[in-house]
Amino acid sequence: MEPTDMMQILYMADIFKLLGDKTRLTIMALLYVQSMCVRDLVEILQASQPSVSQHLAKLRSHGLVKETRKGAWVFYSINAESTPVVAQILQQLPTFKQYVERLREQTVSVVAN
Repeated sequence: MEPTDMMQILYMADIFKLLGDKTRLTIMALLYVQSMCVRDLVEILQASQPSVSQHLAKLRSHGLVKETRKGAWVFYSINAESTPVVAQILQQLPTFKQYVERLREQTVSVVAN
């Protein structure tokens, strides 16, 4: 086996291990719908902010998500330049569009009141 083949196998094993966690996979499914900040992910996942931040850090360190700063806010999104296998995995996940839309409705309702 060629060394480059083994490196590819090791990389893919890391990616599959990373996405084998249900919280990280759910985060990826949510970010596949739209970019989000940690606060939004905490709200949808009903998880603690430190936990969500740790999961995002792992996804970011492997190049699966990227961050964009807008003032004091940091928004996370899918890194479109990550491996094609990740894109194929994301296409197979159930859509979480309804959760993102529900969060958007709640935010609009709070701002309006």
